[in-house]
Amino acid sequence: MKSLEKLVRNGVLSINAWPTGKPIEELQAELGLESLALMATNENPLGPSPKAVEAIKAESVKVNRYPQGPCTYLKRKVAARLGVQEQMIIFSNGADNCLRIIGYAFLNTGDEVIVAHPTFPVYGIVSRTMGAVPVEVPLKDHTHDLKAMAERIGPRTKLIFVCNPNNPTGTIVRKKELHAFVEALPDHVVLILDEAYFEFVDDREYPNSLDYIREGRNVVALRTFSKLYGIAGLRIGYALARPELSAVMERVREPFPVSRVAEAAALAALDDEEFKSQVLANNEQSRRFLYESFDKLGLPYAQTHTNFMFVDLKTDAREVAQALLERGYLVRPGTPWKHPTYARITFGTMEENRGFVAALAGVLGQ
Repeated sequence: MKSLEKLVRNGVLSINAWPTGKPIEELQAELGLESLALMATNENPLGPSPKAVEAIKAESVKVNRYPQGPCTYLKRKVAARLGVQEQMIIFSNGADNCLRIIGYAFLNTGDEVIVAHPTFPVYGIVSRTMGAVPVEVPLKDHTHDLKAMAERIGPRTKLIFVCNPNNPTGTIVRKKELHAFVEALPDHVVLILDEAYFEFVDDREYPNSLDYIREGRNVVALRTFSKLYGIAGLRIGYALARPELSAVMERVREPFPVSRVAEAAALAALDDEEFKSQVLANNEQSRRFLYESFDKLGLPYAQTHTNFMFVDLKTDAREVAQALLERGYLVRPGTPWKHPTYARITFGTMEENRGFVAALAGVLGQ
């Protein structure tokens, strides 16, 4: 039998498979837990938008029919909300899949892709899948070091990923520094601004990626319905780019990337202002509570602009995470990001947040 190296695409064997665990229900039963607070994957703790749920029910009787591939109705609505041309928007089954579309559309074997470290790992996976070479630039104070990233740009650079706010640290790059970075980009480079958490940002200096797209720059922005709108399980996200770039991306997207129920849910969720206000209020209350709690526990953390925090537990985070799991709280240790004492903590409901802090204090002997 031929070796795998001769069978698979170059670069694929250098990729670690996305980690998977047991189904939550099995894990909860195995540990004998009455409840399990999911504070590891940055989901919305308040559930989905009620309007989205009603739309899902109504649309469910039509799932014998294929969806409308380009998401025409949703595209019209989002374009009107954002003040952009419909041709600038590409929908797909989650922003993750938009990343793959970007890889298919722009990357050739041997191209270089500049990414931060640590950041969202799918950037590296997409790059290696297409035979491109990720060039990692360490964060500075938990934030993208745009100056250092600019210094790594060379003739083989094709894409640069900036996760803003960054996952897992929750930090942002601001207008002035991003503007200088964009102004200096050569014509052969496309900047990808991953804005999965942009709705949670409350900072006047947070840049508007749409300004660059309207100007016709080589900039692609990514957004999602998974976080604020609470429909992560339906997988729907979108990319924004100038029409010439979006047309190239349309060539390689799947024919039916978004399900009927996902589009219906997204259309309804966009109008659920009451739910969005509740989510943002819970997020702000959670952030302030956890800041205060970690300060009392003497645990350093990055200032966050998202629905999660990156916290230094000052000990092996995997051991702490296991102990917390046994107490009913699931968090993400920082080992995959090479930060073994850190953990990424997703905001829960306030009841979950209070229970988590009490459990953490117990685990740490405080």
